[in-house]
Formats: sequence, C-alpha cells, structure tokens
Amino acid sequence: MQPTIGRIVHYTLTEQDAEAINRRRADFADSLPANTGFQAHVGNHAEAGQTFPAEVVRTFGGSAVNLQVRLDGSDTYWATSRTEGEPDKQGCWIWPPRT
Repeated sequence: MQPTIGRIVHYTLTEQDAEAINRRRADFADSLPANTGFQAHVGNHAEAGQTFPAEVVRTFGGSAVNLQVRLDGSDTYWATSRTEGEPDKQGCWIWPPRT
C-alpha cells in the first residue's frame, strides 16, 4: 500500500532523533521564558527505539515520506525523508498493526 498525506503510521526514533528532541526540550527548560507565546518543548525523555504515531505530511513516491511524529509531550518531531521498514527498525515507519 502506498502512503498518502494524512495517514497515520508508526515511527521508531533513532539515537539522533532522540538527541535532537531531548536537546530542544533541555534548551527550553534552561531558558524558561515567561509569557513569550513560544511553544514549550516539554515531555517525557525520548529514547532511541521508542515508537510513536506519526502523520504523513508529504510523499515522494514509493515509501519515502516526511512525518510529523506525535511525541509524549507538548511538541512534535519533524522526521524527513523516511522510508517504510520492519517493526522496531529505527528511523523507519510501518503501518499500524491490526489487532
């Protein structure tokens, strides 16, 4: 099945993804701006191998997509040019399993 815009898939974080998410959250925590109107990047610690739901926001033909990953917190993560893979393969997305 080809991915299309708006579909929900499961994305597994890489070590680099988790570092970027945690760095952005730490930067916010260190600055703690008061009433600035900026989005707060807060949430539970991200780790490589964790899987989150993600929305397909752009397709490039085949299985390559850009994703907005819904994190366990107030923010999202932009995962670009990711391809379909096997369950739990870091840096790849899969269709949600049917139960």
